[in-house]
Amino acid sequence: MSNPTKQHDVLRKVAFRLLPMLMVLYFLNYLDKVNVGFAALEMNADIGLSSAAYGLGAGLFFVGYFFFEVPSNLLLTKFGARIWITRIVLTWGVIAASMSLVQGETSFYILRFLLGVAEAGFFPGIVYLLGVWFPRQQRARILSYVYAAAPVSFLLGSPVSAFLMDQGHGFAGMPGWRFMFAAEGLVTVVAGIVAFFVLVDRPTKAKWLTAQEGEELERRVAAEDAAVDATHNASSIRSAFTGRVFLLSFVYFGIAYGIYAVGFFLPQAIKGFEGQFGLTLSGMQIGLMSAIPYGFATAAMLYWSRRSDARGERIYHVLIPALVGGVALTFSFALGSPFAVMAGITVAAIGMFCCIPVFWQIPASFLTGAAAAAGIGVINSIGNLSGFFAPYLAGYLRDVTGSYQPGMLVAGLFMIASGFLVVLVAGPR
Repeated sequence: MSNPTKQHDVLRKVAFRLLPMLMVLYFLNYLDKVNVGFAALEMNADIGLSSAAYGLGAGLFFVGYFFFEVPSNLLLTKFGARIWITRIVLTWGVIAASMSLVQGETSFYILRFLLGVAEAGFFPGIVYLLGVWFPRQQRARILSYVYAAAPVSFLLGSPVSAFLMDQGHGFAGMPGWRFMFAAEGLVTVVAGIVAFFVLVDRPTKAKWLTAQEGEELERRVAAEDAAVDATHNASSIRSAFTGRVFLLSFVYFGIAYGIYAVGFFLPQAIKGFEGQFGLTLSGMQIGLMSAIPYGFATAAMLYWSRRSDARGERIYHVLIPALVGGVALTFSFALGSPFAVMAGITVAAIGMFCCIPVFWQIPASFLTGAAAAAGIGVINSIGNLSGFFAPYLAGYLRDVTGSYQPGMLVAGLFMIASGFLVVLVAGPR
């Protein structure tokens, strides 16, 4: 497969077979993770949750995620990505649907924690699987296609969640937010069943590649990994627990902090435009407005990842959007009109999401094999603890000050710090 045209054709075939399924799963993953932000428009009042209690429950997801992330990723290398990712999707779908049964603070906290346990290992599993199938030079662009499902889940998920809440109200006597949780969770279960028959662990197991295509693609990726391993001893499991890995975890913590601070509270903040600016909005209008920043973020992320791959540069492709997004988020909620606030949040969303696909190529530059699975798990689990602190602190500050601005100021500062930190810890590129 030395012919570049032949190589390109094989990779196109791989992308066509795997990426649509992974994008659907990741869309549902983000939707089931953050649809609680939209449910909160009704749920908090129905079951008596304060902003701080809601933020704590929203964040407990990431505590469960933290404790089970690395073990889940190591089990993935034992059982194979196909079986393990399917297991993850099925269990999180069942628990996500069970969110429709929440009765108060305690059950809300328990189910959010269990949802995090169930989802642990999913995104690192995708990163690991793509690393088996695609050469390094193309991985940021390929990962950006999958990760595009995250902003798209906000883009489409907000109006879809609003629609389900509106139309499902009264179904079997339940309020709309309960119907929304049940419907979206059951869709995830169905997607998990389909994934079992679509995903393939490695090129030589794919029936839709010829034996020669599978062997040569696998050999090409293995040769790249061997070259990295020769330089960094990258396959040693100890490589996953170095200072460099932990410092990259804090870089990811700051970037993800901004994403979760906005994701969990943007619908409620837009609803607050009524008191702040005298702007009355329906649930569907709130959903559509919540989607605007993520539409722009999706397009920008795809362009930025392609640019990073073309130039073979990662560090400044993380630094620049982290600084721009952080500064925008710091000031967005202090602006004097709903249009200015939405413009600021849109710039912040572009910065946040442009960072992520490029960022994940940095640990891949010095980790391979089981060390890559464990190292990506370490970075993702520590980084995603921001999903606990961001909603809880933002909710607490909202209760104390009556404004979302202090919480977003903290989030913006974390993003700015991440931008500077990635330059210090990334090492050879």
